[in-house]
Amino acid sequence: MTGTELDILLLSAKVALAAMGFSLVPAFAVAWLLARGRFAGKAVLQALITMPLVLPPVVTGYGLLILFGSQGPLGRLFENLFGMSFAFRWTGAALAAAVMAFPLLVRPIRLSLEAIDRGLEEAAGTLGARAPVVFATITLPLALPGLIAGLVLGFAKALGEFGATITFVSNIPGETQTLSLAIYALLQSPAGDLAALRLIGISVVLAIGAVLLSEWVARRLQKRNGDGRA
Repeated sequence: MTGTELDILLLSAKVALAAMGFSLVPAFAVAWLLARGRFAGKAVLQALITMPLVLPPVVTGYGLLILFGSQGPLGRLFENLFGMSFAFRWTGAALAAAVMAFPLLVRPIRLSLEAIDRGLEEAAGTLGARAPVVFATITLPLALPGLIAGLVLGFAKALGEFGATITFVSNIPGETQTLSLAIYALLQSPAGDLAALRLIGISVVLAIGAVLLSEWVARRLQKRNGDGRA
């Protein structure tokens, strides 16, 4: 692996990790609402969460550009309050990756929350445990397999994000050129086939590894939770 390829891989990892950092708390909150909430518009919320998976990624990227660009309302807000800009920056690539990976993060967490035996939580409440204690000692450990699985799958999706990223923050080497964007750039060059194939191989290994790791972690945590209840 060349130094340039290593830099691309490190930038991709930084973008994907930041995307998961942006997404984790909102994803858990939304998953909780969908799993436990009873409110009008629940189906609409579910549809909105799923939209990044069914919309063309270019549409999502353009929407981010309108909202979070230097002249967008949210872009100006973040710039004024936190000094943070997204357009043509790696932070924008992380935001695009977070939006595209969000549904993959929410779904496993929601399924884990729905699978929890509510009787365990109620029993802890009747024994005097306060709601935060019940959440920390019962709900969160039992939901952990879905949380870990969602994070791993979301991370893999963020590593491979392309359409929304290139539309929102362009393809700037050293700043926004993640793994998939680097492959795209190399494929446009007659002499870039070999380097593109190396990056494609890396991306395939990372994707397969992420899926296998997600399955392994979920199984281990489910087994541990099952042994604990036994």
